[in-house]
Amino acid sequence: MTTKTETKTPKIFISYSWSSDEHQAWVLNLATELRESGIDVILDKWDLREGHDAHAFMEKMVADPEIDHVILVCDSRYVAKANARSGGVGTEAQIISPAIYGKIDQKKFVAVVREKNADGQAYLPAYYGSRIYIDLSAEDLYPSNFDQLLRWVYDKPVHVKPALGSPPSFLAAPVGPSLENSALHRRALDSIRNQKATSIGLLEEYFEACLSGLEKFRISGRGKPDFDEDVVLSIKGFMPHRNEIVEVVVALLRYERTEAGIQKLHRFFEGLLPYCDVPDGVNQYSDWDFDNFRFIVHELFLYAIGAALKSERFDAVSYLLSEFYFIPATMRGPSKSVSFEIFREHVPSLEGRNTRLKLRRLSVRADLLRERCKGIGIEFRQLAQADFFMFVRSCADALANTQPRSWSFQWWPETLVFSREYDGPFEVFARSESTLYFSRLKDCLRVRDKAGIGAVLDALKSKKLSVPTWDFERVNSATLLGFERLSTRA
Repeated sequence: MTTKTETKTPKIFISYSWSSDEHQAWVLNLATELRESGIDVILDKWDLREGHDAHAFMEKMVADPEIDHVILVCDSRYVAKANARSGGVGTEAQIISPAIYGKIDQKKFVAVVREKNADGQAYLPAYYGSRIYIDLSAEDLYPSNFDQLLRWVYDKPVHVKPALGSPPSFLAAPVGPSLENSALHRRALDSIRNQKATSIGLLEEYFEACLSGLEKFRISGRGKPDFDEDVVLSIKGFMPHRNEIVEVVVALLRYERTEAGIQKLHRFFEGLLPYCDVPDGVNQYSDWDFDNFRFIVHELFLYAIGAALKSERFDAVSYLLSEFYFIPATMRGPSKSVSFEIFREHVPSLEGRNTRLKLRRLSVRADLLRERCKGIGIEFRQLAQADFFMFVRSCADALANTQPRSWSFQWWPETLVFSREYDGPFEVFARSESTLYFSRLKDCLRVRDKAGIGAVLDALKSKKLSVPTWDFERVNSATLLGFERLSTRA
């Protein structure tokens, strides 16, 4: 005998208040994760259109037998409106409260608590009473309690682990591409933060999903004079996924201390490289076709090194900058191993955008990197520090002639177009006044001692190595290194 959940896709309605933009985004993310877990979610943002009767829509969601469950997302504003019977939430409360008290099976409703008061008590509508709720008010509770919500929707026993669900076939085409792995992101993040035995496996699974999903962001610019617009839109559309990836990388560097985790991160970046070039089977293309990927991959690598330096994971920095990256053979050439410098590739469409729109910017790419460096836990100065660090490392490699012959050039520190704002050394170099600290840092830079840094500065001064410049803007490497004070105190 088969159960209901084996023969029918669960269908639910989410009731909530438009308390703030951040709260609406949280609800939208919750709805997306539920749909990715095989649940058909009805949400006003997706299903209520201009001209529709909002009251009739809400009443149908409660009374319609096709709606299996109703989720009440409770925060302070939702509860205030529900208790006062005001606004759209008040209308819903008038419909829901009698349904809870007898007209409809009470198991149809559950409160999902988004917020608690100063005393730690959940905000709940008066009509909900003392019924059991699901607490998603704190980040550390979310992964396990989200599973509890899934068990409730699928009518599974609490102590039975729910199936992950199949990819939903009923989803309408999204407005823009999506990696569709938010639930997997949550599980990987939870496993890493709690140092579970499954962390490396879940990390690998999450990275594989990111790599396969990235294909949805492929664009083509043949015959489009304003293709730079498509590139910028694609880059902006990827931002939520960039934030999720960076969140996982930061957690990995903070909680996972084994080399296995760093190796998985290295392999993830290795897997990104083919997106920056012509894929097999494509004969007609523009060089701009891959500019969105080139920007995205470069940005992700910058954040990885920035996060590693911030958390002083010099072992991770050394691994990512020292281990070569393997690129498989294609119809256009043999396989090859390349240095980290390949992650900073030219993005000609952004220069074209500068000209087409007459922006007169020194670097549109740097502008984008700076604009996007918000709310992610890494400041732009830390991103610039990573950029400069890799520039110094690439200079040291060039002098030592350690780079693979198939790919050899200096790392170009794009973010240092703003270097005039920094009137002293970056943090890791300021801390390197300490001889002990410098001894840890120098291995990442592939120099034996302070004289090795001095050799880099001499090569830049003599123009044996290229000095980054933008019109009249010029990087002062000695100042950013704090060279004179390096390794000067015990």
